[in-house]
Amino acid sequence: MIIVKAPGNLKYKSLEFRCSIGKSGIKKKIKEGDNITPKGIFKILKIYYRSDRIKKFSTDIKIIKIKKNMGWCDDPKSSLYNKEIKLPFNYSHEKLYRNDHLYDLILVLNYNTNPIKKNKGSAIFFHIANKSYKKTKGCVALKKADLINLVSKIKKNTIIKIV
Repeated sequence: MIIVKAPGNLKYKSLEFRCSIGKSGIKKKIKEGDNITPKGIFKILKIYYRSDRIKKFSTDIKIIKIKKNMGWCDDPKSSLYNKEIKLPFNYSHEKLYRNDHLYDLILVLNYNTNPIKKNKGSAIFFHIANKSYKKTKGCVALKKADLINLVSKIKKNTIIKIV
């Protein structure tokens, strides 16, 4: 089990990593854009990665190469809210293929996925932190080497507990 705690600690078995969490801390998520990292128990649905920046890695979790036209809808007005989308896209969204390195490796959590509730929050990921571990909009972010190390150890049935 992966355990994430404020102010920014992640533990998995004997591994311990510094991480960034949402600007508003860890608590029950209220709505889209609240900058809260949701408290709860989650699973990893799939992993996206930039094949030009991350070497292929071994995992039993479904992996998807990020392409330039990939995004994630964060607009509650869209029928594709909290889902992967193809760009261009007419609603609010995040680009998965970015110039910075934050989304070079993304673990998609099953937060607000089954069923998807409009405005409950979207795009809750584990991703790469910036150098200063700047707070996120609700995701958990780790140093690139730490995230790659973590991915190499976890399995598709690994539980994530955010407390």
